[in-house]
Amino acid sequence: MAGIGPKSNINRIHCKSLRAIQDRVIVHGMDFGSNTLASGIIVMDDSTKSQGIKPRWAQVYSIGPNAKTELKEGQYVLVAHGRWTRGVNIQDEEGEKTIRCVDLSDCMLVSDEPQHNMATGHHDDGR
Repeated sequence: MAGIGPKSNINRIHCKSLRAIQDRVIVHGMDFGSNTLASGIIVMDDSTKSQGIKPRWAQVYSIGPNAKTELKEGQYVLVAHGRWTRGVNIQDEEGEKTIRCVDLSDCMLVSDEPQHNMATGHHDDGR
């Protein structure tokens, strides 16, 4: 019997592509949890503590047709802390990812390149 959890097929949507509706902004690639530095030091996720509350970078997956924005799919946005929905696991033509909905008004900065993750100290591309 298949388990239920973030990696199970029960909680994953298989699709060729998904599009946001209305004025929604869908992102992916948010970094959560602990990270291990090259030196072997484990940096714990402390986002539930007041000193650990930080915005996070995410990559724009899709933008709804009614969103009045200069954002483009593929760009990176800095999202105000906690201003995202729970993740939905999908598997599309590019592979597995977790998408989340964010409000356009909570996107604070935009970049065309992966950025230093303020929550973990790593670049979102693994550097």
